[in-house]
Amino acid sequence: MEPRLCRATGRLGGAGRARMMLGEPPRHVVVIGAGPAGLTAAHELTRAGVAVTILERRKALGGLGGTTTFEGLHGTYRFDFGGHRFITNNRDLLRLVEELVGDDLLTAERHSVIRFGGRTYDYPLSLKNLLKTAPPSLIAGASLDLAKLALAGGRPSDDSFAAWIESRFGRTLYRTFFEGYTAKLWGIDPRRLSADWAEQRISLVDLKEVARRLLPGAGKGPRTYARSYRYPRQGFGMIFHRLAETLEREGAVISAGVTVRGLSTLGGRIVAVETDAGPLACDAVISTVPLPDMVRMTGGESTLKFRGLRFFNMAMAMPDVSPYTWQYLSDPDMLATRLQEPRRRSPEMAPPGMTSLMLEIPCDPGDELWTMEDEALFERACGDLRRLGIDASKATGEYFSARAPNAYPVMDLAYRAERAKAFAHLKRFDNLIQCGRQGTFRYVFTDAAMETGQMAARGLLARRDVREQVYEHRNERTVIETESIA
Repeated sequence: MEPRLCRATGRLGGAGRARMMLGEPPRHVVVIGAGPAGLTAAHELTRAGVAVTILERRKALGGLGGTTTFEGLHGTYRFDFGGHRFITNNRDLLRLVEELVGDDLLTAERHSVIRFGGRTYDYPLSLKNLLKTAPPSLIAGASLDLAKLALAGGRPSDDSFAAWIESRFGRTLYRTFFEGYTAKLWGIDPRRLSADWAEQRISLVDLKEVARRLLPGAGKGPRTYARSYRYPRQGFGMIFHRLAETLEREGAVISAGVTVRGLSTLGGRIVAVETDAGPLACDAVISTVPLPDMVRMTGGESTLKFRGLRFFNMAMAMPDVSPYTWQYLSDPDMLATRLQEPRRRSPEMAPPGMTSLMLEIPCDPGDELWTMEDEALFERACGDLRRLGIDASKATGEYFSARAPNAYPVMDLAYRAERAKAFAHLKRFDNLIQCGRQGTFRYVFTDAAMETGQMAARGLLARRDVREQVYEHRNERTVIETESIA
């Protein structure tokens, strides 16, 4: 039987059965993607003596966990792809990161706020700050809503993100803190967004909990929000730069700037990965390729999609802009959803006496904000900074953009069924495992993404089909951020 090449326009190379648990352990595994999940999977395999080739489309390693370096007039600036913090309850994973980064692994405190309507609110919300900061109309509306919810009783709604919030917090708080921000972040009406995102990201789960948290003396805030975290001295990407160095010392081959074109299959198994540099024979594939892209690459169809982010990074001629790690920008007409000051995590993210800002701007490839020239975006960004009370004249005029087309999986009302359909399609390939945020279509933190890489590798080594466990890892219908053991 001749191998068949699966491409976006090709046909599948055999249905096959779930035989991953049979046969000999793999001798050569191709890992597609050099982000947190892919590099962690490769680490597990090389420690077990398996030959590993890592393919990365970009020249830089680390994926969304990477750090970009910018050489400015006053020295070196460092910017991550987003607001990363290392928090975990996995002692093995913490030990690995500590071994990789060593004394360069700092401990920092999270200090975040919500900016809306010219006011600054604590994040998470507290009664004292809310009473001090919110306009009387908001206090009155929220109090009336909560009273109505208490009198109405019944089960809260899980029909959509909007229904989830309104049935637990009331319409006033929904419209103030959630509606505009959520629509800006995801690019869709919150009534078309699944309640799963609310359940996994918002810790106040019902009216009783809301009331308890609003009482004086109830504590510092929701227990599920980690306030302290670990962070590498020279940016989050330092973890994965060190991990890549370790992998190469252990014999792994890392090929950056290589594009995967398709998969060659025989009898329901992948026998080679086709790249623009030629075919690469293998016994198994661990992939972090975005789930809908992998489905299309193997001849299927998928309506799953991601939300993109444009990171606008700019240098500031001042030692500090604010005391905040990041600021959530809830005003719908502001460009960004979050404003970050990288040196709040580590002083080495900017030159001495200088600081920098990163605006996270949700947009999709090809739209106006995605394609806008940096010069025009700089002018708009400075306008928003002035609205926030930040002296935009301190901007040095040094700025650049970084883009992530597959930043957030869009969890709309149909995503569950589409995700299950995608995995059913890929299951016909016995030796293909998806992992990571993009590969499993999950909005997970870095530690969970790394864990899926570990699980995928260990499943191959044990000759067990662990795909379902990998795909549903940390998919519980509860808040997924917890206090770190660090």
